Amino acid sequence: MITNESVPGSPCWLDLGTPDVSGAAAFYSAVLGWDYESMGQDAEGGMFRKDGKTVAGIGKLTEEGARSAWMIYYCVSDADATTQAVRSAGGTVRVAPMDLDDWGRMAQYSDPSGGQFAVWQPGTNKGVELVDKPGSLSWTELYTSDAAAAKEFYGGVFGWQFGDMELPGGGGTYSLITPAGLPEERMHGGLMEVREQDLALTGGRPYWHPVFAVTDCDAAVAAVTENGGSVQMGPEDAEGVGRLAVCLDPSNADFVVLTPAQG
Repeated sequence: MITNESVPGSPCWLDLGTPDVSGAAAFYSAVLGWDYESMGQDAEGGMFRKDGKTVAGIGKLTEEGARSAWMIYYCVSDADATTQAVRSAGGTVRVAPMDLDDWGRMAQYSDPSGGQFAVWQPGTNKGVELVDKPGSLSWTELYTSDAAAAKEFYGGVFGWQFGDMELPGGGGTYSLITPAGLPEERMHGGLMEVREQDLALTGGRPYWHPVFAVTDCDAAVAAVTENGGSVQMGPEDAEGVGRLAVCLDPSNADFVVLTPAQG
């Protein structure tokens, strides 16, 4: 369960880097019911809102050679200390810690295998205002070709607790992630080992993606394809989880839509 309580090690923000801000704004509005609010006439980006509450950010993709993707930010109490922990664990600092006015302090990294993620040290801005509801972030997920290495790295950096479960039908092991010191009902994500050839989106590197809750997975998938996106997997039912589909937006940024199981 994701909350917006600024719990260290839990997801608290996400933003989309895209070559087409206006096109992405129209796409996510159609799929998730979001409203786009520009940061200003000269700004190439802004905020997504759902029912008046901030659910994500969006900006023009500027990094040369980068793919369009969602960046997930995890809450930390000290971005500088986290940066040292990332370096000590073999990760790479992509964007050094920097202040965004009095909103907070952010940094971006790559794990030792190349998976990209970020952190947010809250100031006046605690992060997204709506989570775990239809049209908002409800889970985060890492696909990696080396789950053991990922657990060692992220466990060292964030203190995450991991619980393994076997997927039905010999689908492999899925590792559930819970912030340090919190009970299992506060788990916020998972990581899954896949083959390198299954990581074609990133040329074999691990990648994180967001899972968005929706009231009707099939309707959301129909909206994805009707608005220029595509579906990598699903919709399909996952026992005890719900009905889900792995999707790509028109610029090939990946995300999941999930109608949670009832009860």
